[in-house]
Amino acid sequence: MNEAMSQAVAPPTLTEQTCFHVREALAGRRRGARVMLSFAGPAVVASIAYMDPGNFATNIQAGAGYGYTLLWVVAVANVVAMLFQSLSAKLGLVTGRNLAELCRASLPRRYVYAMWGLSEIAAMATDLAEFVGGAIGVSLLLHLPVLASMLVTGAVTYGLLQFEKKGFRPLELVIAALVGVIGLSYLAELLIAPVHWSAVLLHTVKPSIPDSNALTLSVGIIGATVMPHVLFLHSGLTQSRVTPHNERERAKLLKFSNIEVIAALGVAGLINMAMVVMASGAFHQGHPDIASIETAWHTLTPLLGPAAAGLFLAALIASGVSSSVVGTMAGQMIMQGFVGFRIPVGARRLITMAPAFAVVAWGVDATRALVMSQVVLSIALPMPMIALVWFTSRADLMGAYRNRRLTNIAAVAGAGAVLALNGVLLLQTAGLSF
Repeated sequence: MNEAMSQAVAPPTLTEQTCFHVREALAGRRRGARVMLSFAGPAVVASIAYMDPGNFATNIQAGAGYGYTLLWVVAVANVVAMLFQSLSAKLGLVTGRNLAELCRASLPRRYVYAMWGLSEIAAMATDLAEFVGGAIGVSLLLHLPVLASMLVTGAVTYGLLQFEKKGFRPLELVIAALVGVIGLSYLAELLIAPVHWSAVLLHTVKPSIPDSNALTLSVGIIGATVMPHVLFLHSGLTQSRVTPHNERERAKLLKFSNIEVIAALGVAGLINMAMVVMASGAFHQGHPDIASIETAWHTLTPLLGPAAAGLFLAALIASGVSSSVVGTMAGQMIMQGFVGFRIPVGARRLITMAPAFAVVAWGVDATRALVMSQVVLSIALPMPMIALVWFTSRADLMGAYRNRRLTNIAAVAGAGAVLALNGVLLLQTAGLSF
């Protein structure tokens, strides 16, 4: 009886508090910034995909090789990301199902299994890049071999995934804290590195491709921006959070979702631009050929001091760990959505870690593994992008919330551009030049 009484008076969990505040806001009974923050979460989690170690590698190369010239590419890539993540969030809120579940319900079975298989491979390729990137950071920090650092990174990632057992809110807050570490680290980097702000503003809005290598790098930045796994994930995160009771509440949730997407991915875009600006200030004049994360770290200490190198590692480790967590969540959602099958998170973590261990144990260079993972993502990307545009355009599925004509035009144009650039990236990887 005492146990029953203690359970009855137990304080509400963070997830329960968040749901309560969202309900109160939807009913119009509560207002204010604190209540509005209860709506934040799904886009923050999804935004990690745009700050993963693969972004570190391309942004360092862009800043070191071309200074501020390719900042506009990062800005354009971020706008495309905002559009597709908002569509993914809308799909989950309106239909109550995620992208993988809708594919299973709408497509012939052979296509469903093909999409599932390719999406699982993409999730593993994503996790390889994120996991290896985090392990590189741990290796540089603790002076450990990369394989040993991967074990440390895997243990930390598994520990963070345990927060999911307490509902969606604790893990959202953990991811938000890691985003904060990345953002604050790069804000501090900008205070250390020399920056010409007038040139930064100019090249953010002035398109320029100096040479064929800059074109290749631009293709890498834009073509690998929208991640297959996070298109699946975002639709599921909004689906499983708070269910609207009526159309008025659904409209409010969509409004706040769009605001959150703009805010969260806006922060991600600024962090990516800060990476380019820092790399430009640190490396462009004397070390324009820097192409790997390890070389960038070793070069930062003599150029800008140990504080800059330490901040770089803090951001890299936070990026690798958080994006590995999100990658595992996405893989679980993809499996459950396509085939209705769920496995324990520990087993899922081991499955997604296995390719990374195999690649590194085989002796493949870590940075090369990052690049090749982007190629795999390029192959897997068309299906979820096309499916997302198709589903959100259907009146029978979305009703009054189907894409408007202008949104459809922008989505089709964005998908076409990203898929074309991914095709260029694949051809360049095969040795063909333009």
